[in-house]
Amino acid sequence: MKIKLAILEQDKEYLQRIVTVFSTRFGEKFELYSFTDEELALKTVREVKMDVLVADASFDINTALLPKQCSFAYFVESAEIESYKDEAAISKYQKAELSYKQILSLYAERIQGITGLKIGEDPCKVFAFGSVAGGTGASTMAAACAYHFAQAGHRVLYLNMERYGSADLFFHAGGQLDMSDVVFALKEQKANFRLKLESAVRQDPRGVYFFSKAKIALDMMELSLEERQKLLRELKLGGSYDIIILDGDFSIDDDSLAVYRGVHGIVLTVDGSEIGNDKFLRMLQALQIKEENSPVPIMKRMYTVYNKFSNKTGQSLPKIGIRELGGVPRYEHAGTEALVETLAEKTFFEELLKENI
Repeated sequence: MKIKLAILEQDKEYLQRIVTVFSTRFGEKFELYSFTDEELALKTVREVKMDVLVADASFDINTALLPKQCSFAYFVESAEIESYKDEAAISKYQKAELSYKQILSLYAERIQGITGLKIGEDPCKVFAFGSVAGGTGASTMAAACAYHFAQAGHRVLYLNMERYGSADLFFHAGGQLDMSDVVFALKEQKANFRLKLESAVRQDPRGVYFFSKAKIALDMMELSLEERQKLLRELKLGGSYDIIILDGDFSIDDDSLAVYRGVHGIVLTVDGSEIGNDKFLRMLQALQIKEENSPVPIMKRMYTVYNKFSNKTGQSLPKIGIRELGGVPRYEHAGTEALVETLAEKTFFEELLKENI
């Protein structure tokens, strides 16, 4: 089912341009209607039962005349204008992708349920990254893995669920919505949640999809187990991604284990230090006890990857039944983006897909 979108614009040249762009890039999502005459536009909006109407700010639309289910916004000249005449505002001259996401968000806000949205049939693999000891570069490794698979042509989402994490350290793209908006939508428990996710996600120029960091860390800390599981479930079923890289605070508490039982692999970064290895082995001992009667053991899906490993002082873990992906040394004086791109060249990430085809 396509979203019925009406555009009312006096500038015929601009109208033709935006209709062409939306038809070409987002034709599978929208059924487009374009108008220069306000009376004809409002008449058609009511007759066709339009989902969204966007009108140029030169018009003065009486929204009381719109169907109840029809969302509305004004086209404005500046991206800094968030509302106009007490209605939502969309910049005329921003990237089409941003306008598309804002329109999706408007639609999701208004409707109470969506039917007919395509659920992808392709399996979506989820790989969780974390670390038992701090400072081993788990987030950098997770971002590199996402970048690696994106470069290989996969549709990849990097999902940072750390309390104090930030996807924006690794990936960049414009947009108005962030993880705080995703958290709010989760707590609203509306049937349009999947569409809200689509409107909030951003895409880095290098191909990786991500959600910008939450406005404040407390938003991430308020997520319940059920909400975290719902978020992953909706992202997996949405059909938008082949691979989801889940970057989170590693723990073996009951809630964390419940999340890990829903992923295909868990990659733990280690640095080979005496302290790091001791913490890893103590965690593994505790996990073995907790997993004795588990119907879905996660140890069989665990991997280690060595990061910042020193050939002089580092020690490999003993043979403990956990698969080892590979390892990299410490890269001195490397910036964050350069480091991610360097790590993304490593082929050991491919082992994750070989094990989970």
